[in-house]
Amino acid sequence: MNWITRPGWPGNLLAMAAGALTPLCMAPFDFWPLSLLSLGLLYLSLRELAPKAAMLRGWSYGFGLFGAGTSWIYVSIHDFGGASPLLAGGLMLLFSAAVALFFALPAWLWSRWLRNGSGLGDALAFAALWVAQEAFRGWFLTGFPWLFAGYSQLDGPLAGLAPLGGVWLIGFVLAFSAALLVNLPRLRQQPRALSLGLLLLLLFWGTGWSLQQYSWTEPAGKALSVAAVQGNVAQNMKWDPAQLNAQLALYRDLSIKGPRVDLLVWPETAVPVLKDYAGSYLQAMDAFANDRQTTLITGVPVREVDADGNKRFYNAITVIGKGQGTYLKQKLVPFGEYVPLQDVLRGLIAFFDLPMSDFARGPADQPLLQAQGYQVAAYICYEVVYPEFAAGLAAQSNLLLTVSNDAWFGHSIGPLQHLQMAQMRALEAGRWMIRATNTGVTALIDPFGQIDTRIASFEQGVLYGEVLPMQGLTPYLRWHSWPLTLCCGLLLLGAARARKTRTAA
Repeated sequence: MNWITRPGWPGNLLAMAAGALTPLCMAPFDFWPLSLLSLGLLYLSLRELAPKAAMLRGWSYGFGLFGAGTSWIYVSIHDFGGASPLLAGGLMLLFSAAVALFFALPAWLWSRWLRNGSGLGDALAFAALWVAQEAFRGWFLTGFPWLFAGYSQLDGPLAGLAPLGGVWLIGFVLAFSAALLVNLPRLRQQPRALSLGLLLLLLFWGTGWSLQQYSWTEPAGKALSVAAVQGNVAQNMKWDPAQLNAQLALYRDLSIKGPRVDLLVWPETAVPVLKDYAGSYLQAMDAFANDRQTTLITGVPVREVDADGNKRFYNAITVIGKGQGTYLKQKLVPFGEYVPLQDVLRGLIAFFDLPMSDFARGPADQPLLQAQGYQVAAYICYEVVYPEFAAGLAAQSNLLLTVSNDAWFGHSIGPLQHLQMAQMRALEAGRWMIRATNTGVTALIDPFGQIDTRIASFEQGVLYGEVLPMQGLTPYLRWHSWPLTLCCGLLLLGAARARKTRTAA
């Protein structure tokens, strides 16, 4: 088995396969033990490599991870971007190759500065570096916080750690556990380190398991009845002007025919025209909502004109009826909502000219939405996958709301991955989440991250249920990732210092 730890393509291909295991740990497969196998193989394969060889090994792992886990990109580019199968496949592989670089740099750092050969210390340092990698990937160039290892534990024994330190803490424990298990043969020669390592392992996993049903928050009022409308409008019809009136009538009729509810929620851009142009329609729906004492929350694009007369367009959510507020989306999807280097790329293929791909970024200091006297933290589509961003809004809220149009994913695993990340946000915050989508999955998620009720993908209907406004802060909402960041920083500094001392000796 020495070929695993040596440079060369056999080891690189194994690392690629290890990365490709990660999507099987998550929705819709959810076989979480594979996360330990994937991370353990990566750690083992980096054990003896020089820095340059480690970079290629890390890149191989990342390429396998994203090549398998973000295959839905092909669907978006081919089915809705008008690219040929060859071009769509090539662009998907190019994207996977680019984001795989997020694993190349940590692998180089590991080999060059951090790896020192000690069983317990190496396992802790590897876990700290893993968290740093995920955090950097979720921040750099607006970030790509997809396929974090911790999502594999939503229904696993470590789920109880999410309210303590978020998906980051779960990822730390998984990386530590995998590396420690790989190092057990070495630790047999170090009884004290072995005992401490096993104690930490028991502490982490025991805490995660024992806190799975612990309630960090409490009700802030009575339960609210909810209706979330899933219109199931095909993507090729959504922005067709000839289909506008039919879409508006669809959401109106599905809402009016149902029973009275406290909260009525429509998905992202359910009103597929600028709010300015939908004034009479929204006024009619406002009168309907006020007559029923209902809060209606809908996605609708918004146009604003600044002091210099420049027009800016925003992907937005607005409240009518019994409530108030408009939220402008802050985290935009590259190519879907804005086009980087648009002067160069626009016009090359249809994918770079998608409808509504010229949105501006909303300001950071927006107030929360008000609904039935409660504070609602709203996330539009991609925003719900950012743990720290989501926590900042959730800490001020009583309820969480995410609206999306996952039609871009087609019949892929993308919508279920997206849903799982929304579930993790509810678990981290200890709050109910309402998820309203165009084509699915529309769901109500409880404070433990579990789905209370749902509508399957590509079905038209209205989801009825109840949510409970919550108050109080989980440790993660109170301190975010600062305690874990400090701990990881100290571990990395200690590893670097130990490596320097060992090298000098």
